[in-house]
Amino acid sequence: MKKLLYALTLLLLIASCSNDEILEQQTIDNQELLSRADINKIIDNSLQTTGDFDWSKADAKTIYSAVKLGDGILTIGYGYSSDEFAKSSSSKDVKDDILNVIYKTEELSNTKARSEAEIFSHEDINVFDIQIKNFATVEKLLKQGRVRYIEPTGYDYFNEQEVQARSSSSSSGSGCGYESSTLSSADYRTIAPGSRVPWSFDAHNIPAAWNHSTGAGVTVAVVDSGLSPQQSLMNQDFNDGDSSGRFVQKYGTFVDSWWSWSNNYDGVHDKCGHGTSMASVATAPRNNNNLPVGVAYNANLVSYRAVENVIINDYHEKRGVSEALTALGKRSDVKVISMSIGSPFSIGKVKDAVRYAYGKGKMIIAAGGTSTSFTTWYGVIFPASMSETVAVTGVKEGQYSKCDVCHTGSKIDFTVQMQRTNGTSNKVPVLSYYNGQADYVGGSSVATATTAGIAALVWAKHPTWSRTQVLNKMKQSADFYPSKHSKYGYGNIDALEAVQ
Repeated sequence: MKKLLYALTLLLLIASCSNDEILEQQTIDNQELLSRADINKIIDNSLQTTGDFDWSKADAKTIYSAVKLGDGILTIGYGYSSDEFAKSSSSKDVKDDILNVIYKTEELSNTKARSEAEIFSHEDINVFDIQIKNFATVEKLLKQGRVRYIEPTGYDYFNEQEVQARSSSSSSGSGCGYESSTLSSADYRTIAPGSRVPWSFDAHNIPAAWNHSTGAGVTVAVVDSGLSPQQSLMNQDFNDGDSSGRFVQKYGTFVDSWWSWSNNYDGVHDKCGHGTSMASVATAPRNNNNLPVGVAYNANLVSYRAVENVIINDYHEKRGVSEALTALGKRSDVKVISMSIGSPFSIGKVKDAVRYAYGKGKMIIAAGGTSTSFTTWYGVIFPASMSETVAVTGVKEGQYSKCDVCHTGSKIDFTVQMQRTNGTSNKVPVLSYYNGQADYVGGSSVATATTAGIAALVWAKHPTWSRTQVLNKMKQSADFYPSKHSKYGYGNIDALEAVQ
């Protein structure tokens, strides 16, 4: 909701000085602060030369300038070493020492001021968010041995571009949409008791794999924009037809607010459409409604509304994703986490949360990237770029050619056929946001959710296996194994071979 308000503020931004213009009048040691354009140029240069950008490699001036452009909020990751991201017996002492440095430099002498400065402290990982005002604070923190990283977490890389995108009333760049489509009969076939199997499922031998596994007993988590309350098959009718004896649970960790200090969570309902589509691809029921079925139609589903749309870019989305991942990490029943969302570059608290969940044995499957109007040149995005995740992208039907908007690269692990080459360029049929309706979705998003469903099929077939065993079986069933393609990883998975 708040991102849509950018359009409404555009006239105000034109009529008055922008934050960037105000900042350019401020100085540090007789030097002007960097503008948003300056900072984004540094970020873009790093992305183009290294494929990533990490705030830990930025200097104090860059970080402080970004802090001032982001509500003054600084995220601090702490610990005795770079690997000490999970809470331990020493966490409190380390944090307190760092806070004392901040209190002294910021001249916060009373309890109330100190309490108001700290915006958020993570329950499971060594991360907290605090509001700062002084450049000296950034300088001192960068010299602290027990500070793993500091990041201007309120800084919005997409701010200016988002304003322009929202002013044209476009939602395509965010991955959101409430559309429904009449499916072409060439894009599905009907199976008992009356479900539609998407063409892409047959391309990966998924229906044949159902003779061996349907995902029963495995819980798949989808960290995205939530579930639509208007799609009954992903709510009260989740147990229907041949899909029974399973559960769907919905949680929300996203705060829809302009104000970083707000803790009013926005609930579990999807207000974008993307999360509903992704959950549908992975787990939609097999019944007689003549609608698309999911890959693991007997798996359990845990849905987290952690973001507003597919780009993890504002403060509450970064926090929401990190909270969702650590909560899922603590659940013994969750095996697979599907993340068809991402950011062009690393986010410290999300990286820590990925590592936390990975350390608990979860298979985290992440989208390699789908281009928007202003992300066409990015490589494999974060967190798919992490070694702890399984990175997936989309290719065209019957060929190793990336989909029109998909990203590729050496960090991709698997591919999924999701764009037709039969003259239509249609994507994958899925459940719509609305009850009784269907739609087409594409990109690395649908490829990721499809792969999450396949992982659930393999794990259900071998419930005692570890993540490594399941992943190895998936690799062995893919086209390029034992080699790895420079752009497409191990390639397309044969789901039947993966479950045999």
